[in-house]
Amino acid sequence: MLELQGITAGYDHRSPVVRDAHLALRPGEALGLLGPSGCGKSTLARVAALLHRPDRGTVVLDGTPVTGFRHRAPRALRTAVGVVFQQPRLSADPRLTLRDLVAEPLRATGRRRGADEAVAALAERVGLGPDLLGRRPHEVSDGQLQRACLARALVLRPRWLVCDEMTAMLDASTTAALVGVVEEYRGETGAGLLAVGHDPVLLGRWCDRTADWGDIAGG
Repeated sequence: MLELQGITAGYDHRSPVVRDAHLALRPGEALGLLGPSGCGKSTLARVAALLHRPDRGTVVLDGTPVTGFRHRAPRALRTAVGVVFQQPRLSADPRLTLRDLVAEPLRATGRRRGADEAVAALAERVGLGPDLLGRRPHEVSDGQLQRACLARALVLRPRWLVCDEMTAMLDASTTAALVGVVEEYRGETGAGLLAVGHDPVLLGRWCDRTADWGDIAGG
């Protein structure tokens, strides 16, 4: 289970954007977190993905309280969570080709053997042709880059996925394709999903249940 208990977090300790948030995600469950722009959803998503240390509260992942975040998190916990952000151009190193972008987590964790095969299989899965893998982010569209970012999130086969407004910048056909990839992966692996967004129709169709921001976080 992924549990957020009494999370208070932000980038200004004097005025945290998230106050006393509680959330529980069960293995295999798809939970939609619904709320308006600017309410703190993305900050909470980063806490859930072990990328932002909360000011107060506890994150419990697979029964283990998390004591380190970002690179200080134990590798077994850090690699258990895959994350896809809203803006792919802010989360992709512009110097890397898409092939290297997808392979980045494998190399960072010393899993270079079989990386080329894993990248090729995932690229096909998310709809990236071989000709695109040699290009850099500025040479592809937002949709193509987000496909690569989703492949990067899946390459370590995480048990948990955090999709923070993953489809906000995409057209309807690309949105449907990437949601389909996530659901296919979840069907194969039983991964849990936290999908953050402000579109109740999309989250209602995608997720097993939705939680409104006002119900999980204090004012």
